Amino acid sequence: MVTALPRWLRPANRVVRFLTRLGLRLGTIHVLTVPGRRSGAPRPTPVSPLTVGGQRYVIAGLPDGDWARNVRAAGRGELAHGRRKQAVTLEEVREQQTRVDVMRAFPREVPHGVPMFVKLGLVSRADPDEFAAAADRVAVFRIRAS
Repeated sequence: MVTALPRWLRPANRVVRFLTRLGLRLGTIHVLTVPGRRSGAPRPTPVSPLTVGGQRYVIAGLPDGDWARNVRAAGRGELAHGRRKQAVTLEEVREQQTRVDVMRAFPREVPHGVPMFVKLGLVSRADPDEFAAAADRVAVFRIRAS
């Protein structure tokens, strides 16, 4: 499993954040902004929420990545899709079956996100069973409107 993100991701994330500020909607991509765990400064990152069983979730492919640690520390943030912004609370999902269900749905709900999971070494292809099997190696957060 890869522990570092590709070099191109940081500049690509800047472009996504800029386009979102302009009001453009980029498919399922939203910008999640949470306070930094040390500085408290806003830390934006592109994410692709998905809905499973009527609830919204977001997955961190690197569970110890900065944005996942910031979410754990803050438990709240703002989710932007184009110019639409929503205050949210985020709670890490501990129930294994829910994690499996969310991961199984990911390749169907967020197909453009599959290559990142492949690059991270979590799966080899867009197979729901492979995603389900990787549920214990990612962080899954439930999103609720504040």
